[in-house]
Amino acid sequence: MSNKALVDGLNKVLADTFELYFKTHSFHWNVEGPNFKGLHELFELQYNELWAATDEIAERIRTLGAYAPNSWTEMAKNASLQETGQTPDYKAMVEILANDNIAITETMKPVLSAAQDAGDEVTADLMIQRMAVHEKAAWMLRSSAKG
Repeated sequence: MSNKALVDGLNKVLADTFELYFKTHSFHWNVEGPNFKGLHELFELQYNELWAATDEIAERIRTLGAYAPNSWTEMAKNASLQETGQTPDYKAMVEILANDNIAITETMKPVLSAAQDAGDEVTADLMIQRMAVHEKAAWMLRSSAKG
């Protein structure tokens, strides 16, 4: 896989990370229900981590010699995660975020494979670290929703 293909894959990962960041942050603002405090705090931890990750991913794109997206339009065209477009109840919020955290790992798998094939250990390591974060986030979300 060429550097361009790796960058294209990283742009998709960045776009999905940004979409998940925004969704998590908006759910933090709007969550209600019996576990308000716990979910409000969990969403905050997760959106802060996601925000930091967007910088790390964009800087990897720059390290590979490309420019990171500089408009929401450019970012959005690469996203596979969908906007919610509504304020669901807390149970749906948890399920949506858990599913999106798993879905984003699917966006990362071809980038990981391509990076490994290209001998790009730094990008491969970044994808492995990010996948671990998202798998743990999904577990934490699903565990917090059990009654």
